[in-house]
Amino acid sequence: MTNTLPLQGIRIINFGWVWAGPVVGQTLGFLGAEVLKIESRARIDMTRNLPPFAEGVPGPDRSLSNHACWAGNGSVTVDLKHAEGRELVMKLIAESDVVIENFGPGVMERLGFGYEALRAARPDIILFSMPAAGLYGPLDHVRTYGLSLTSLTGLDSLVGYEGGPPIPVENAYSDPFAGIFGGFAILAALHHRRSSGQGQHIDFSQQEAVMQMVGPAYMDYALNGRSGGPRGNRHPTGAAAPHGVFPCAGDDRWIAIAVGSDAEWAALAEAMGSPAWACEPALASVAGRVQAIDRIHAEIAAWTRGHDDRSLATRLQAAGVAATPVLAVADLLDDPHYRARGTFIEVRHPLGFDETLYGGYVKMSRTPAVVRPGPVMGQDNDRAFLDILKLPAEEYQRLKESQVIY
Repeated sequence: MTNTLPLQGIRIINFGWVWAGPVVGQTLGFLGAEVLKIESRARIDMTRNLPPFAEGVPGPDRSLSNHACWAGNGSVTVDLKHAEGRELVMKLIAESDVVIENFGPGVMERLGFGYEALRAARPDIILFSMPAAGLYGPLDHVRTYGLSLTSLTGLDSLVGYEGGPPIPVENAYSDPFAGIFGGFAILAALHHRRSSGQGQHIDFSQQEAVMQMVGPAYMDYALNGRSGGPRGNRHPTGAAAPHGVFPCAGDDRWIAIAVGSDAEWAALAEAMGSPAWACEPALASVAGRVQAIDRIHAEIAAWTRGHDDRSLATRLQAAGVAATPVLAVADLLDDPHYRARGTFIEVRHPLGFDETLYGGYVKMSRTPAVVRPGPVMGQDNDRAFLDILKLPAEEYQRLKESQVIY
């Protein structure tokens, strides 16, 4: 039996930038891969300049958001505008297993890192490309960030108040979604290479990955001809009623309740003390409750207002009703479940300050992930150029002084 992490010995060169690409590296880094992110002080990644900053001092190595988003990645600083810089990176690729990039189509080719060029350096290389809408098709040129990507997938058309205009989702959650999804695609490619000896070029459309989230609405249209729109907190296909969030005692405290079966409705009615309105025969079926959902939601809201969100959720769960407190962001770090699972962890950054990061979301019994904060710029330069490429010390120094390694 060994405690070696499953991707120990796999080396990854990560051109990924902002959030989506680095999360691919983060996921594989948690599994034991050595991930060397290529970046440069000549063009600092935007996430390195995102507040808040450690101790309130701005700087590309002090962004707390960056340290959480890039945990698991290393950092090698090379200015790719220099031919010597591109040559150095190609030599690193020749000593690696996987290359990750989330540029637009054609950028890797213009840099000299197209798939055929990479294969010439390493025949069994795996190139993982994750442009917004794929490497070909009418939208192959489209530029997006996480927010615009959710609009392109149709997801934003479903978000908003009942009958109102779309309200796009607030955060670029599509970035980490696509990043973790992409990590799985690379695992499949590594498995294929182990059995066949062949690498491959993965065309991973972020649009198609995030589009999985509109599956129920897509099926409703395909089967029933209904094109979904904003429905507030109601079930998208009317398969559950009640289905919403309801106010609780305290300042801005809420509980989410979803009832998907008649048995669950009976359990909820009993938990409410079997009020006369909840015992009406018309409400015994899902169809009847969907018809009366506005009234039901108003009655439940009047009941939940007098209860603590957590204790009420515990009580309803015990009765077989799907109910949870609606946690505020401020609740997350103190939540007993998250604390028990190490969802958030405290670490000390190499620059000397403490910070909170995501814990390893890939959890294995014998080989727990080792989580380190997002890298200081260039922290792995010695490793890349002296240990892996074995550059002479004087050559390494010259490249730094000429800002090729920068």
